Parts: sequence; C-alpha cells; structure tokens
Amino acid sequence: MTLNTPSDATRACSLRMPTALGWRAGFVALVLAFTGFSATAQEAAIRKALTERLPNFPAIEEISRSPMPGLWEVRVNGSDIFYTDVEGNFLIEGSLIDTQRRRNLTEEKVEKLNAVKFEDLPLKDAFTLVRGDGKRRIAVFEDPNCGFCKRFERDMLNVNNVTVYLFLYPILGQDSVDKSRNIWCAKDRAKAWNDWMLRNQAPAAANCDTAALTRNVEFGKRYRITGTPTTIFESGQRVPGAVPAQQIESLMATAKN
Repeated sequence: MTLNTPSDATRACSLRMPTALGWRAGFVALVLAFTGFSATAQEAAIRKALTERLPNFPAIEEISRSPMPGLWEVRVNGSDIFYTDVEGNFLIEGSLIDTQRRRNLTEEKVEKLNAVKFEDLPLKDAFTLVRGDGKRRIAVFEDPNCGFCKRFERDMLNVNNVTVYLFLYPILGQDSVDKSRNIWCAKDRAKAWNDWMLRNQAPAAANCDTAALTRNVEFGKRYRITGTPTTIFESGQRVPGAVPAQQIESLMATAKN
C-alpha cells in the first residue's frame, strides 16, 4: 500500500487509513470577489456552510486566507488541506501552485504541518545503527515486514558517517509485532535488525519489556505516521517512502544548513 501514490522510488508500506473525501478535484482555478465581512465573520460563514452541507466532512481545525485572492484554506485531520470560496459554495482538493516562483504552496504547507522536531523524538525508544563517524543524525520508523523498508535498508548501506535512530513501528500485523519484539529484546538489536532486513535471517524468539514498541505506535499515531519507512531529519522535515541514498544525502545536507 502506498502513501499519496508516490513514484516507484518512494513507495512505502502503510497502515490502512480512511481518507477525508472520496473524490479528488483538479488544480485550483477559482477567484471570487472580496466581501465586506471581517476575517472572523468570513471564517465563521465558511465553517457553517461546509458543516451544514457536508455532514460527513472531517472536523474543521483551521480556516485561513490562502495566498490566492478570494480563496480560503481549510485544514482538517491535522495536515489535510482543501480550498474554498468565501461562501463555501465550492470545495477543492488539490495543489495551489505559485507559477511565478514555481512553488507548490500546498506541499510546502503540508511539510511544515508534518514536521517533527528532532528533539521531540523519544530517542530512548529507538536503537542506533552507526556508520562511520556517526556525526549526522536521522530517525527512521520501520516495520520489519515492510518490503520497501528492506529496500531502504539496502540502499542505506551507501550512506556513511551517520547515526540512524531506528524506531520499530509494527503496523502491518501480528507477525510484525512478534518480529519487533524479538528484535527489541535481542542482546544486539542492531545485529538482529540487520540480519533480518539485509540477510533474511529471522530474529530468535525473545521476551522483555516491550513498552517502548507500544509508545512508538502511539507516537506515530499522534504525529500521523501512516507508512513505513518514514524518515525524520534534524531539520524536522519528514519524508515518507523508500527514498534513495542520494536523496537522503541531499536532505541531510539541507538539514545542517
């Protein structure tokens, strides 16, 4: 299963989640006249119209002006962005593009909303994979039964001088829970992980306190991590999918700037 139908290079194993709406519209092409209402009154009018007309629409968390005159941004489910006019007569799901600056404003907003401060990560609930001097840092949430995670791990062998904080994130079924427990409870977690992900050697049965795995899943739900692998950089940027080593290198360099 994939997230946002990414390209083959960025596929991810994902938890089945309900979508906000069952349809998808095209690009934004709507400009309406400015009204004399205050911003607060306009927000209230939009909220009322959408709530009454679309009873199954998710709870609206924020309404604000978009960079495009006459268009309003509606945020639901934490980071799902829609656009509407001042009367709530139209609802658009799609990307708002700044053609002059060649920027996807919707994508930039979603990335900002999905950012996770590196210092907020519960690093005690992860184990580390250190390559080279380990000076650079990334955190990755992975399910041991995720095929795209295995491809990601093979590609990560080409990335040096990095410390990877590996969060076991078993979301693909009971076998994922069992394998995560066996890896977390192994004497050498990094070795058990690499043996399974790189050499297909299943971890030996083991038992210990696995509260950390429960906390990882709870953390992921709170921050809407719905697919594996999901990589978090020191800048807070979150990138889903099995992105190639070259892109990991580029994003780590950006995170340091």
